[in-house]
Amino acid sequence: MMFLEERQAQILEMLNRDGKVLVKELAEIFGVTEDSIRKDLSSLELEGKLRRTYGGAVSIKEKLQMTEANKRRISDVEAKRKIAAAALKLIQPQDLIFLDISTISIAIANFLEKTDINYKVLTNMVDVLVMLARNPRISLFFAGGLINQSRDGFSDGLNLDFISKFRPDISFIGAFGVDIQKNSLTSRDTAGGIHKARMIDISKTSYIIAESRKIGVESTYSFAALDKVDGIITEAKLSDNLTAVAEKLGVKIIFAE
Repeated sequence: MMFLEERQAQILEMLNRDGKVLVKELAEIFGVTEDSIRKDLSSLELEGKLRRTYGGAVSIKEKLQMTEANKRRISDVEAKRKIAAAALKLIQPQDLIFLDISTISIAIANFLEKTDINYKVLTNMVDVLVMLARNPRISLFFAGGLINQSRDGFSDGLNLDFISKFRPDISFIGAFGVDIQKNSLTSRDTAGGIHKARMIDISKTSYIIAESRKIGVESTYSFAALDKVDGIITEAKLSDNLTAVAEKLGVKIIFAE
C-alpha cells in the first residue's frame, strides 16, 4: 500500500509533466476514493505546490507563465504605442495584415479596433483576436492550435500549416533580439521562431517591431537573418553606425516619434 506522502509526490510529478490533473483519473490510478484525492490536492495547494480547479488541479508553473505574459503587456507601454502608430502608417486599405505574437501587436490591434477602414487581419495571438473581433470593418482570420499560455498565442504545427496558406501584404514580427551587426533576429523559443521565419518568407513585405532595448540583444534561437525583412520599427533613434549597417543590408530603420 502506498503511503500518503508517496502518492502526493507522484501527483506532483504528473502535474509537472502534464500541467494538470483530474480528480477522477487520479482516484482510478491510485485506487483510492475521489474524496481522498481532493484532500491530497487541498493539502498540496496549502503548501503552495499547485492550484485547485474544478475537477482537478493545475501546475503553479502555468500561473507563473500567465504572470510573465501580463508583465510583458504593461512594460514599455509608451514605446509600444509609438511603434504601433508608426506601423499603422505602413498599412493600406484592403491589405491582409499579419500580427505576430507580440505585445506590440496588441498595441497595433488597439488602433485597428477603432478604425472605420476595411482591413483584413491574420493573427495567432489571443488578445489580438479578442480586440479585433469587436470591429465589423475587419475581416479577421485566426490561426488556432495548441496554445502557448506564456505567449498568449498559438505556435504549434497545426497553426503553422494554417497560416502558411496565406500570403500577407504586410507582416509585423516581434523579436526578442535584433543584432544589426550580426545580421541576426532571435527569439526565446524555437516554435515561435519557426513561425516568425515562415511569415517573413511568405509575406510581400515584413517589418520587425521591437523596442530599442532589444537592439543589439541576442537571444536563444536565431530564426532569420535581418536582411530577410524590409525594415525595423523602433521608438528611439539608432546610432549612425548601426543605421549605416542596416542600410547596407537593405533594411530600413523607421523611427517612431
